[in-house]
Amino acid sequence: MATQVDGQLLAGEPRGLASRLPMPSERLLYGLVGVVGVLLLWQLAAATGIVPKTLMSSPLLIWDALVTDLGNGALWPHIETSLIEWALGIGISVGIGVPLGLAIGMFRRVDYVLSVLVSGIYSTPKAALAPMVILVAGLGMESKVIIVVLLTIFSILVSTVSGVHAVNPRHYDITRSFGASRWLTFQSVILPSTVPFILSGIRIGAGRALVGLVVAEFLASNEGIGYYISFNGTMLNTSRVMVGILLLGTFGIGMGEAVRLVEHRFDNWRAAIH
Repeated sequence: MATQVDGQLLAGEPRGLASRLPMPSERLLYGLVGVVGVLLLWQLAAATGIVPKTLMSSPLLIWDALVTDLGNGALWPHIETSLIEWALGIGISVGIGVPLGLAIGMFRRVDYVLSVLVSGIYSTPKAALAPMVILVAGLGMESKVIIVVLLTIFSILVSTVSGVHAVNPRHYDITRSFGASRWLTFQSVILPSTVPFILSGIRIGAGRALVGLVVAEFLASNEGIGYYISFNGTMLNTSRVMVGILLLGTFGIGMGEAVRLVEHRFDNWRAAIH
């Protein structure tokens, strides 16, 4: 066993699990190595004709298309539109999903009333609802935001409910023994235990929001990254199609890592699930 003196681990003693986990810099380094390796192989395959440039383009051609469209301003309106639709969808999903998840997890009768409805909507393929949403909400931003919400809110809601159910029953017993009110119990026990689960739901939902955004912009839009990909695909411009795809992927990775950092900050709050 490891020996600890004044909070320090003695040299030569076995270290804990945390010390064996990769440091953030190491994780970033290996990630960059993987990305650079794939790009080099891709460029080599395109240059030697193993992969036709008309099908997959090449990293250099994609870079040229990206620089050109950013330089002449053709790409910025699409990025702005997609970011606004994505942010609105995530914001509404958090604003509805978190309180609703807390209510379902805390109150048995609310769970009875909403569980069947939530399960039914959750199990319905959201892509099947997209044409109806566009038909009702029109071709504007509203329909895209609604589709993003439909693909995002359930990840946040289900994670929130799981967080409430993961609270250690002994913590409830302690608060009751001290005569704590329901509000104090919520503040001191339920909410701290649920926050890590909420963040996990947001991280998962952020990726699904991108899927919903692209589906909506494919179906009915004249602006946005999804429209940019669809239009250039129709014109057989694979370089610009890949620009749109890589922009979505980069944004998804960036958002996922940002939420993961916040989530890691609250790991100590996460209740053990037995």
